[in-house]
Amino acid sequence: MTQTTPESPVRRQRANVKVRTFRTDRWWLTPLLTFLGLASFLVYSFWALFDRSYFAEPYIAPFDSPCLATSCPPGATFFGFTPFGDWYTLSPALLILAFPAGFRFTCYYYRKSYYRSFWLSPAACAVQEPHGKYSGETRFPLILQNLHRYFFYAAIVVGAILTYDAILALVHKPLGLGSYILLFNAVLIWGYTLGCHSCRSITGGRLNHFSRHPVRYKMWQLVSKLNAKHQPLAWASMFSVMIADLYVRLVAKGIIAFPYA
Repeated sequence: MTQTTPESPVRRQRANVKVRTFRTDRWWLTPLLTFLGLASFLVYSFWALFDRSYFAEPYIAPFDSPCLATSCPPGATFFGFTPFGDWYTLSPALLILAFPAGFRFTCYYYRKSYYRSFWLSPAACAVQEPHGKYSGETRFPLILQNLHRYFFYAAIVVGAILTYDAILALVHKPLGLGSYILLFNAVLIWGYTLGCHSCRSITGGRLNHFSRHPVRYKMWQLVSKLNAKHQPLAWASMFSVMIADLYVRLVAKGIIAFPYA
C-alpha cells in the first residue's frame, strides 16, 4: 500500500498486488453471479424497450408506465396526460426507463456491484486487477454519479405511479393474480427507493440535535432500517419489476389468459 505522511498528499493509485490473488477461496463466484444477474436484467430491459405488448387492462407493464402519447391504448395513459401528442409512436419505455435506470445506475450499492463484476475494479479484496490508474469518480463519465440525488427525486415519482397502477389493478373486477404481482412489486420498489443513502441523508442530514427534530428523527430511523437491507432490496426489487413487467406482457400477448391472470 502507498504510505503517506500528514505533509504529503494522498496518492491515487491501486494497491501494489504482484500476484494474481492472495485468496484461497472461490472469490470469483460472487462477481460472476453478480455479472449474470445484472446482465440478465440488461438483456430483458433492451428487449422490453422494443416490445409493444405492454397493456392488458387493467395491467400496464411497469417499464412502460405511464404512457404519455395519444397513440397509447385507451386506459394506458396517466389521467389522460399526453404531452407527446400524436407524433410519438415508439415504445413508452424509451421515455420512462431512463429515470429508474439512472437511479439504479448511480446507486451506491449498484456502483460497487458493477464496478466489481463488469470492470473488475476491483473484482475482490486481495485480487489483482487490470487497471493501472485510479481517478475515482472525479472525471467523465463517472462524475455523473453525483446526479444520484436528482434521480432519487424522479424515482419517487416513478414509485408513486407504479403504486397507482397497482391500486387500479386491485379495484378492478374480476381480480387477477397480476394485481397482487403489481402490488408486491410496488412495495419492493418503495423499500429499495426509500432505503437509499440519499434518502437517509435527506431525512437526517444537516441536523446537530435530533431531539429538536423528532419527526425527522423518526423518519431517519425508518429509512435507516431500510438502508440496512439496501442490498437485498436492490436485488429483490430489480427482479420483481422484471417479473411484473414480463407477466403483464404475457397477458397482453394472450399467453396468460385473463381473468385467471
